[in-house]
Amino acid sequence: MALNNTYEARLVQQETAVGAGVQILLLALLGSAIGMGPAGWLTGLAFAVASWALLSLALHRSRLRSFGPANRVTLGRATLVGGVTALVADSFQDSPPLTLFVGLTAVALILDGVDGKVARRTGTSTALGARFDMEVDAFLILVLSVYVSMSQGPWVLLIGAMRYGFVAAARVRPWLNTPLPPSTARKTVAALQGVLLLVAASGLLPRPANAGVAALALGLLVWSFGRDVLWLWRTHRATRVAPAVVEPMPRRELVTS
Repeated sequence: MALNNTYEARLVQQETAVGAGVQILLLALLGSAIGMGPAGWLTGLAFAVASWALLSLALHRSRLRSFGPANRVTLGRATLVGGVTALVADSFQDSPPLTLFVGLTAVALILDGVDGKVARRTGTSTALGARFDMEVDAFLILVLSVYVSMSQGPWVLLIGAMRYGFVAAARVRPWLNTPLPPSTARKTVAALQGVLLLVAASGLLPRPANAGVAALALGLLVWSFGRDVLWLWRTHRATRVAPAVVEPMPRRELVTS
């Protein structure tokens, strides 16, 4: 049994190594296609190494016996996000080919709706898979906000930084880690962030319109986070203020003479 578990753990870890290899292959293809500079190469390689290391550590801690089809989809999406990250880093020197940039980002956003469905249909939903999916989403939003901020201003960075700011705040205020109830509105706002930022990044609209699209994304995100933080604060306050227990008055016996 111990040998089987060790063998399965090695197979799971091999999948992350394959993912890192595919990431490097994608960087090589991008480099040969557009002549990517050192900034793009270094950023892409850093993303590949960091994602491989963090995912391998998470898999080791979770002791998953199988990587699962849904995680493979998410890993493929992470590979695309690594390519987008390299293109954005390279854009500080030269603008990336718009078709290539939009294509990679669009496929990554489309696959965001695939891995969850695969997990549910195959019965392979795990806490690690959900966290993996969420982190890939958050990093793509951060990268897109960096790209859009180069044309619209640093205020767009608030979109990508908001989730990481929330995580940092939760370390100081642990009540922010309380599980939130399911919300269709929250999921919709999260899904719209990538779409709206991609529209703003594509340059297909006039600059004022792109600014309006980015502002809409930020406004929706502020509303969503604000609503959740308010719910968490009220829940935390309700648990701290316990209702007072009223002691019943002792009954007086009727004394007759």
